[in-house]
Formats: sequence, structure tokens, C-alpha cells
Amino acid sequence: MTTLPLTYLERPAQPAAGRPAWLLVLMHGVGSNEQDLFALAGYVPPQFHVISLRAPFAMGMGAYAWFQFTVDADGTRHINVPQEQQARTLVQQTIEQAAQQLDIPPERVVLGGFSQGGIMSLSQLLTQPQTLRAALIWHSRLLPEIASLHAPAAAFAGKSAWVSHGTYDNVIPLTSAHAIRDRLGALPMQLTYHEYPGAHEIRPEELKASMQWLQDLTEPAQAPDADQ
Repeated sequence: MTTLPLTYLERPAQPAAGRPAWLLVLMHGVGSNEQDLFALAGYVPPQFHVISLRAPFAMGMGAYAWFQFTVDADGTRHINVPQEQQARTLVQQTIEQAAQQLDIPPERVVLGGFSQGGIMSLSQLLTQPQTLRAALIWHSRLLPEIASLHAPAAAFAGKSAWVSHGTYDNVIPLTSAHAIRDRLGALPMQLTYHEYPGAHEIRPEELKASMQWLQDLTEPAQAPDADQ
């Protein structure tokens, strides 16, 4: 591909003969970079063109954020709203340009992320569902700041989401995952939700199950039996 609005690493798709390519865009957590989730590319089904993005705001050497935030003593979080808006715009521009360059339609685009990257994935799904088929959300939370921007419920027909969290996540509490589950569960979409016995990390069994979920997304819909 040519340049995109955000710095990225990529692994080309190798779809089976007669099967179309898909696009998976990955976004890291705060304080990391594009190398982080790109390390998972070897586990991603081969029909996916994998792009791992670098967040736009530098925090230090090799450390980036999608937006900065503060946390009160009671756990309340306050985000830098202008940064979040800018990052969300850049993410949308990036996935649309990448999909266009790769000639992959929105119905074969999946956006995924861990922690703050998962927040971005979830936000894109909720505000611009027409740009993607599904979202992969590891250990994240909803942003109340963008609730007014959510698309109407009818826009989520045919969409899918994977949501997973650690039962003793010490960075983003499990209640945040429950809030995502409740929000997405109220929409006309396919939600896959799992909790794993771990902290703020992607467990091996969690990775395996989420990669199987990706594979299942690409399988053609089975026609009902004629006698049913």
C-alpha cells in the first residue's frame, strides 16, 4: 500500500483460491506502539490483510497514545476530548483508505484493539458501523463522551463483535466489560462475550478463541436444509 494517515506495519493476506481477502486493522494500548499487536499477526487467519497502527500522540520513546487521560482517586476517568476526536477521525480515514487501496469492501473489514486500542475499535463500531463488518475488543471500555454520536440501532444489523476481559483486570475493571456487553447486547448484532481468569493481558486461550471467531466470520453463510 501507499502511505496512510497513521504509521503502520502490515502483513499481506494469503486467501485460499476462490476466497476473498479480508482486512484486520489492529490498535495497541496506551504507552505501546504498532509493534505490539503486530506480534499477533502470525496467529491471524491467512485470508486477513493485517495492518497494525501506531497511535498519533507520542508519550515517550516508542510509547504512543490514542488520547491522554487522567484518573481520579475514585477511579473516574477524564479523557482529552480533542485528542480522542482527532484520533477517531484518523482511524476512520486510515481504515477507509486502506480498504480502498486493497479493494476490500466494508463488509470484509474488522477493526480490533487492546485496552485503549479496543476503545477506539468499539467507538468506530458504535459511531460509524457502515465502515466495517465487525469489531474485536480486548479489555476495554465504553467512552461516555461519545454516547451522543452512536448510530441508530438499525445500523447494526448484520454486524458482529467480540468482547473479552480479564476477571481480575487491575487496569480496566471487569464492570467496564459488563457495560460494553449490555450496550452491544441491546443492538441487533451478533455479540460474542467471554471472561478469562487473568489480568490486563490477552491470555493464550483468549487469543486462540478470538482468532477462531475471526475465522468463523469469513465462512460463507450456510443455506438452510431444504426439509426445514
